[in-house]
Order: sequence, then C-alpha cells, then structure tokens
Amino acid sequence: MNRFIQFAFFSLTLALGTSVLAAESKPATAVFAGGCFWCVEADFDKLPGVLATESGYAGGSLKNPTYEQVSAGRTGHAESVRVTYDPKKVSYETLLDYFWHHVDPTVKDRQFCDVGNQYRTAIFFEDDAQRRSAEASKAMLEKSGRLPHVYTEIAPAGVFYPAEEYHQDYYKKNPIRYKYYRTSCGRDARVNEVWGKKD
Repeated sequence: MNRFIQFAFFSLTLALGTSVLAAESKPATAVFAGGCFWCVEADFDKLPGVLATESGYAGGSLKNPTYEQVSAGRTGHAESVRVTYDPKKVSYETLLDYFWHHVDPTVKDRQFCDVGNQYRTAIFFEDDAQRRSAEASKAMLEKSGRLPHVYTEIAPAGVFYPAEEYHQDYYKKNPIRYKYYRTSCGRDARVNEVWGKKD
C-alpha cells in the first residue's frame, strides 16, 4: 500500500470514527405521560444523564392545544414531558425503568388525584427502537405478576406541543404551591404503595 492510499484510508477511518462519535454524543429525546406534567418534569430532572425536560401535550389530534383545552379532556392529548438526555450517560431502557417507578400504571385514565384521559400514563415512542424497548419493558412488567394490570399506553409520539411558559419548571418557580399540590394529591404516597418505599 503506497503512502497516498495509506493516507486516504487513514483519513476515511478518522472521518468515520468522528461521525460515529458525533452520533453517539448527540442528545436524544423521549416522551412520557404520567399524570401532572409538573411532577413528571421534576422527577426526571433528578435523573443523572437527563439534560432537560419540557412539559407539553402529546397523543391527541388537536393542533396547538392550550392547557384549558387539554385539561377539559376533549383533545385526546395527555399531559406529557419531553426528556432530552445524553445516551452515553443514561440509556432509554433506564429512562423506562425510572418512568415506571414514578407512576401508578395500575389505573386507567387517571393518576393520583387527577382524573381523565388527559392524565393517563403513556410512553410515546419516537422510533422503532424505542417502540421495541417500551413494549419489552411493559411485557416484562406484566409477566412479573407484581402488578394486577398495566394500563400504560404505548403509542407513536407524533407531534409534541410544548405547554405554556408558566408550566415549564413549575416546581422551581412555585415551590410552595408545587409541594402542596404534590403532597395533597397523594402522588408519592401512592407510588410507595405500588412500588415500595424508596430508601
């Protein structure tokens, strides 16, 4: 192999390696619905590897829905959170496991004190790999026999509509109101009943 070919081969290898590295380090997103999006956002913000969270609406048919429309329960959308994460630091499978252990998947069309289809639990997959992982995760949970039933929906993500600005980081902007809501709604108490109290 002459020097020119060696140089060309080395350059191609370097370029491919850089491309793979760039792809691996590129942030990814996942969308989950677990009742009140303030709480889901606050929970995922605690997970190492999560870069950002955004409250919004997903799973419905109405374009550009407002909070008032979604909360009325006639849009098909669920209060949801788009999680941006670093795949090198946290896997999608870890996100799934974390999601399950912060919701009550044993109830249909509600979470804790919030009742209605807009508060259902759901995993909105963005590609086939996420779909397979979500379905496998749910199947494993059902097979374990730990829960009486798993009502969590697995569906295509579709369009994610960010919620109004006052909903973003609500738990940081309004810590007292947020804490009162979370406690009075019984979220943590019920999660502990379903999954066992965390240490």
